[in-house]
Amino acid sequence: MKEIPITEIGPIRIGQTENREAGTGCTVFISDTGMRAGLDVRGGGPASRETQLLNPITAAQRIHGIVLAGGSAFGLGAANGVMRYLEERGIGFDVGVTKVPLVVQSDIFDLTVGDPFVRPDEAMGYEAARTAFEAPNYRDGNFGAGCGATVGKLCGMERAMKTGAGSYAVEIGKLKIGAVTVLNALGDVFDWKNGERIAGMLTEDRKAFADSPEEMRKSIEDAGNLFARNTTLSVIITNARFHKGSLCKIAGMGHDGYARSIRPVHTSFDGDSIYAVSIGEVEADREVVGLLAAEVVSEAIIRAVRNAESAYGFPAARDISNQR
Repeated sequence: MKEIPITEIGPIRIGQTENREAGTGCTVFISDTGMRAGLDVRGGGPASRETQLLNPITAAQRIHGIVLAGGSAFGLGAANGVMRYLEERGIGFDVGVTKVPLVVQSDIFDLTVGDPFVRPDEAMGYEAARTAFEAPNYRDGNFGAGCGATVGKLCGMERAMKTGAGSYAVEIGKLKIGAVTVLNALGDVFDWKNGERIAGMLTEDRKAFADSPEEMRKSIEDAGNLFARNTTLSVIITNARFHKGSLCKIAGMGHDGYARSIRPVHTSFDGDSIYAVSIGEVEADREVVGLLAAEVVSEAIIRAVRNAESAYGFPAARDISNQR
């Protein structure tokens, strides 16, 4: 097994754009000919659009785009720009008078990071789609949907840390599989291989890590509304051939990567979602791919932490480590 860039898995285009001043952005995944896709949502508060297309019982067997964005539900309009760009290029489901691009979207909550009144919109979605075609620019860190991502928010944003987007991919024989993760969790983040805490809630002096699970154990009283802080999103990409039902299962197994890397996770106040897409024809065992899906998600989470840069008053892991 060897590591490869996320962009070398197969024919999928990734474009990112962000408003750095406002602290928000979007990341777009596009397939010219359509990609088979599944979805598993474990968080209780997702902000999403057209995701029912990925239910195995619905008619659509392929979609043309996935959008991950900031802005919470306000940012769901970014998909309009992606659809407009794809329609202009003649990409979509042929309905006779035009082609309708099938585009799904999930958003993180980043309104408490930069300017809460600037959100991904149709123009930003269009630009991300154009970039995906003309100058693919995926990068880990404070880019695209990761621009406003943070973690460790149980005791408020004043003790949170900056994270971003991360990716990791591997190749085993003919099989390729990888993940892009936008890490925006309520809880703390751990290295899945050794259990070391690598990001999360900070102590009151913001110089070291605190312990979110331990903080939660101090009281069983209702914590109130924590919706305004969270959601981790991932897109698992493989060149193995699977239909929607199997991809939904692989996405579900990918959540094991969340469970061993983020604590707490899948709360009622998160919108934790994982897409799984098939863009190839390689024959592979579903259970092996599901196992690998969890591993690449966990590694992508680590990359999201390590490639983040301090911004908007939130320190990144590299700066917390330097203060130890």
